[in-house]
Amino acid sequence: MLGAVVVGVGTAGAVRIRDMLTPLAGSAAEKLIVQGFVSRMFLEAGKHVCVEYPMALSYQAAAQLWDLAQKKGVVLHEEHIELLTEDYKQLKKEVEGKTLLEGSLHFAGGALKPGFGFPAFSGIARLSWLVDLFGELSVRAATFEEDAKQGYSKMTAQLLTSDSKPLTWIEERQAGLPRTKKINFVFDGFTLTQIPPAPRGTVGLFMQDLILFSAKLSGQVSTEELDRERVRILHCLGLAQKIQELCKS
Repeated sequence: MLGAVVVGVGTAGAVRIRDMLTPLAGSAAEKLIVQGFVSRMFLEAGKHVCVEYPMALSYQAAAQLWDLAQKKGVVLHEEHIELLTEDYKQLKKEVEGKTLLEGSLHFAGGALKPGFGFPAFSGIARLSWLVDLFGELSVRAATFEEDAKQGYSKMTAQLLTSDSKPLTWIEERQAGLPRTKKINFVFDGFTLTQIPPAPRGTVGLFMQDLILFSAKLSGQVSTEELDRERVRILHCLGLAQKIQELCKS
C-alpha cells in the first residue's frame, strides 16, 4: 500500500480525497491510502506528486519541477482529464490517420476568478487537445482583447503544425457566457465541425486519472510513455508562454 497526501483541498482536491477513499475495485488506485492533506508540493522531500494542470504558470518553472522529480527519482504527474473524456476519445478516433489542411478550436465560457493565470495557461486543456491530436506545434502570432468593465476577454493564437498547416485557437470569456467548444477541422476530403457525441463513461474522469497515477507508482507505465507525456506537457507549457509573450508585446 502507498500512503497519499492531497495537495490543496479545493474542488479538485476534494474529489481526489473522495476517489481515494472509495477507489475502483480491482484498479491500481486501491493501493493508495489517504494520510492527510496539505497546501504545497513535496518533490523536494522525495515524495511522488499528482498535481492539477497547469503545474506552473511558466515553462521554466515547470521544467525545474520535472528536473527535480527526476533528480529525486519520484513521479510527477500532471492531471489532464480533458484527454480522458469520452467525447475527446471519440474525436481522436475521427481525426486519427487523416491529413489536416487547416483547423480551429474556439472555446467560450464564463469569467474566471482572479489568480487563474493568462488564458493560454488557464485554457491549456484545449491546447493539450490540439497537441495530442496534431503533434508538435509552433506559434505564428497571438492577440489578446480585454474589456475589464464588461468582464470580457478574448485570446486568439495562430498556430502551425510541423508541416505548416494553420490552426487557430480561441479562448473567449465573459460573465454569463455559455460554456461551449466549437471545432472546424478541415482534412483532405473531409471536414469535422462538431465534437462527436459519446456516451458517458462508467468510470469518473478523476478516478481514471487516479488509476493512471497509481499505475505509474507501481511501475505499470513504461519509461517511453512517461517520456512522451513529459515532452507533451512541457511543449504545451512552452507554447502557452510564447502565446502570452506575444499577446503582451
